[in-house]
Amino acid sequence: MSWQQNVRTVTPYVPGEQPGRPDIIKLNTNESPYPPAPGVIRKAAGLNAADYRLYPDPEAEALTTTLADYYGVLNDQVFVGVGSDDVLAMAFLTFFNSGRPILFPDITYAFYDVWADLYRIPYERQPLDGEFRLVKEDYYKENGGIIFPNPNAPTGVEESQELIEDILRANRDSVVIIDEAYIDFGGSSCLPLIRTYDNLLVVQTFSKSRAMAGIRIGFAMGDKKLIAYLRNAKFSFNSYTINRPALELGIEAVKDEAYFHGTIARITATREAVKKELRRLGFAFPDSRGNFLFATHEKVKAEELYKALMNHGIYVRYWKRPRIDNYLRITIGTEKEMKTLLNFLEEYLAN
Repeated sequence: MSWQQNVRTVTPYVPGEQPGRPDIIKLNTNESPYPPAPGVIRKAAGLNAADYRLYPDPEAEALTTTLADYYGVLNDQVFVGVGSDDVLAMAFLTFFNSGRPILFPDITYAFYDVWADLYRIPYERQPLDGEFRLVKEDYYKENGGIIFPNPNAPTGVEESQELIEDILRANRDSVVIIDEAYIDFGGSSCLPLIRTYDNLLVVQTFSKSRAMAGIRIGFAMGDKKLIAYLRNAKFSFNSYTINRPALELGIEAVKDEAYFHGTIARITATREAVKKELRRLGFAFPDSRGNFLFATHEKVKAEELYKALMNHGIYVRYWKRPRIDNYLRITIGTEKEMKTLLNFLEEYLAN
């Protein structure tokens, strides 16, 4: 018998390209086009390298306390991990063990089915409607858990609080995870609902709105029982998930609220301006509440545009998958970057 017969195989998640080409415009992974808060930069310059020999605080208490104070929850209602992917993977491992299928949309973050396959969790994809919206009745059936992003990725569509609460009311015996990676760009967080629903876990990240994708900090908030179960799983897996520099830099990022809101305002203003220009050029897209647009052109195929843009040094995201193979996901960059994108599209479409 070959040892390969005993390997746990899974089709891995494919992240957006990280090209090594110089002088490109990178609009394919929803990173912030602006640097982290000034306090983060100052703290990074002053970090004591001698401390790197020491393990970080396994409880990450300084960071969880900072987050709890900022979001108006208790310290034992916050869990942190190495980016929201780490937090979500730990939540899958912890909560989705009933043997019943978990439910998530058919067009959504592509890591959900990867984690489900990795942990041998059965799942069912629920089709979004023609406007890329959840059909809430699809989530009223028996299940082993529910997860979806709000706003959704890659569509950018935000679901109403009323719809989400309907789903929560219908699933009091399942853990419902709302992945709010893009909530800061104009959405309404479900966080207040954790006071009413002890089965609700809200997950957010520092990677997008706090411009710290390279530092890797994510966090979950929910009932203290949910958080306690997550911590128990974490300490059975890897106690030291957040490194010492990340803990200190994360605290500095939360402190600078003015910079945080100012950066978000710049990105959302650029997003709204780009919407108008793309419509003028013949594109259509859902009303995104994220830091990206999910766009299709009335005449030119998305794959053709994707390749033309890449050849011109502009990287956007394209998936050759059913229902979305004629869409591009375009991250909102700086005003200058978006002007270059629009100028290229206008010239290309005119030929």
